Amino acid sequence: MDFDRFPRTSLCHQPTPTEALPRLTELLGGPRLFIKRDDCTGLATGGNKTRKLEFLVGEAMRDKADMLVTQGAVQSNHVRQTAAAACKVGMKCHVLLERRVPGRDASYEETGNVLLDNLFGATHEFRPAGLDMNAEAEAVTRALCAKGHRPYFIPGGGSNPTGALGYANCAQEIADFSRGTGQNFDWLVMGTGSTGTQAGLVAGFAAIGHDLPVMGVSVRHPRERQMNAVHGLTRKTLERLGADGVPLSKILVDDGYVGEGYGIPAESTLEAIHLTARQEGILLDPVYSAKAMAGLIGMIREGFFKPSDTVLFLHTGGASALFAYQEQLVESMN
Repeated sequence: MDFDRFPRTSLCHQPTPTEALPRLTELLGGPRLFIKRDDCTGLATGGNKTRKLEFLVGEAMRDKADMLVTQGAVQSNHVRQTAAAACKVGMKCHVLLERRVPGRDASYEETGNVLLDNLFGATHEFRPAGLDMNAEAEAVTRALCAKGHRPYFIPGGGSNPTGALGYANCAQEIADFSRGTGQNFDWLVMGTGSTGTQAGLVAGFAAIGHDLPVMGVSVRHPRERQMNAVHGLTRKTLERLGADGVPLSKILVDDGYVGEGYGIPAESTLEAIHLTARQEGILLDPVYSAKAMAGLIGMIREGFFKPSDTVLFLHTGGASALFAYQEQLVESMN
């Protein structure tokens, strides 16, 4: 696929490493496990949103914007990476933070990703839970425009057809890795939230004819709702790529590891954090990647995969949010 036809700016270390997980494979006694290290994309401690931001910020630069505006939950990895991207290209950044996670003390709005947002000079305002946050951010974008700024709006998670191009490109990267090394995969497992990462991967694999099923472990929404949302963005992304659509049956989602809700670690989430840290020396975050790993672990224990399968886990980053969950993590170690 030719991605040079789309506006783009270089923000990302790529290709990201693909590594075996031998100790976790042995411990779980299931399929052979590998990890795609998109926590190593380089920008502001790394993460999956950097791939999306290459195309989103590329559009902003084409439009001669002077400010990026976006939204996310308080401990948003996307907001952190957007704020850093704005610094890298000489723009301002204004963000709306949703108080989406209940029962957190005041430090939750000061540490982790919020601390890094502030270090990158982003200005922010809070919103209560439950609002249409993209609509809120679009309204703020219009107000900033009326004041003489040239803002570029980025939806939550960078999840629109432009942002999803980053993961269509990643699909090409994974296929190239398999062709170059002979290491093929039977499944790809990842966390699915704002939909752009899963939609981009499904679209990318479909566009190049690479048959690798993508299992999204939901971190927030019920299975049917998430499948429909991912499918809608997959269709729009394939249109951008000039490729044919895919049926809903190609969108795979497991919603069994959400727990009590978004940003609330379940026991399986905490177990995934500890196992991955102590078996492989890899840090997962409590909102996305640990719930995805909990799903992978659960599926192995339930016999979902064949023992002969080879499974690639996509690490989407976010370890900087661990500090906002310090008390819960410490308690879980006792």
